[in-house]
Amino acid sequence: MSRLFDVAVRAEASLGEGPTWDAATGRLIWVDILGCRVHTYAPGDGRRTVMATEQHVGAAKPRAGGGLVVNLRDGIGLYGPGGAPFTWLVRDPVPGRRGNDAAVAPDGALWAGTMRYDEAPGGGSLLRVAPDGTVTEAAADVAVSNGTGWSPDGRLMYYVDSPTRRIDVLDSDGQQGLNRRPFAHVEERAGFPDGLTVDAEGCVWVALWDGAAVRRYTPDGRLDRTVELPVRRPTACAFGGPDLRDLYITTARTGLDRPHPLSGSVLVVPDAGRGLPGTPFAG
Repeated sequence: MSRLFDVAVRAEASLGEGPTWDAATGRLIWVDILGCRVHTYAPGDGRRTVMATEQHVGAAKPRAGGGLVVNLRDGIGLYGPGGAPFTWLVRDPVPGRRGNDAAVAPDGALWAGTMRYDEAPGGGSLLRVAPDGTVTEAAADVAVSNGTGWSPDGRLMYYVDSPTRRIDVLDSDGQQGLNRRPFAHVEERAGFPDGLTVDAEGCVWVALWDGAAVRRYTPDGRLDRTVELPVRRPTACAFGGPDLRDLYITTARTGLDRPHPLSGSVLVVPDAGRGLPGTPFAG
């Protein structure tokens, strides 16, 4: 067991999510979904920025040419470099539904999840959004689409639909995920799998909502490390820093009667391992 962590950003985000390291700027990007905010944090000098969005924002990822791609309530949007005006790439509003977690695949496509606000089974989906805005439904009948990531060689894709308590694995051909099957189960009382990241050794790290921990599973699905946290609702994790060795963890305080003082903050486990370089969205 490990209890070693620091506080990277002390905050009170309602639903902090989606930490992503932007190597081009040396910053961590993360969102407060229900607060309609995109945050950045530069560990080198501690500088922070906050940008408001007009809708709930499930994820924000860097673009190859600068700026951000965001998974919003009504679809996928783009911000240009330096806060350039917002434009829609894909607009598909569905009453009662919003965007949730998202990830950029090695080929530069965005895999964006959706979910209903009431978390109804089958109300969400996982979409592959090509750089030109072409949308392909990769998974239907999803309740709470969450963590998505790829093995170091890009041949495997990991995916979480949180209420299933599973991390699933699929064969990836670059365009789609095939032969979906269970990779690891999270037992009852240990929380629900949420956001995930894959490290350079091919191990899968997953945040456990209501489980007060982050776990690492080896490529064969064996649990080999648990990072215990004082906050009940860690939401996602990602490696960052110049050498991708620090594990950043977003957290939430929504729905808690007595949230821990650090709930809503971004925590960091220094020198936790080594992450994989991220791919910016190619659109």
